[in-house]
Amino acid sequence: MMEFSFEINGGDFSNAGMISSLVKKTLKQLNIDGMIIRRTVVALYEAEVNIVAHAYSGVVNVNIFPDKIKIKLTDKGTGIADIDLAMQQGYSTASPAVREMGFGAGMGLPNIKNNTDELNLESTVGVGTMLEFTNFFEPK
Repeated sequence: MMEFSFEINGGDFSNAGMISSLVKKTLKQLNIDGMIIRRTVVALYEAEVNIVAHAYSGVVNVNIFPDKIKIKLTDKGTGIADIDLAMQQGYSTASPAVREMGFGAGMGLPNIKNNTDELNLESTVGVGTMLEFTNFFEPK
């Protein structure tokens, strides 16, 4: 198993996507199927941007097993009041400043769901959010 841990600073849009780029490079070196890499990187990038846009800080833990990749993102932030609503395409709580930068279209969580094999999302308003997803290297 390979294990990585990264920190994310809220509001740091210049580094958003850095973790997903490193994970992509690692998965390519491990000769993982390109479609699985793409799905994983899309989900991770969206999750990174969500932390940057909506939280004060966050931690990303990446675990690569022989048969799957499991990624857990935990942030300290405003939390999600209504997860079902947040999972709807187009729903966004992004600030006008975040939208002006081209983020906050309300596609993040739906894109994460569409690009993962397993997804777990928990959130407490005023505390933060935990998002964990898994992609398998072979069909289950």
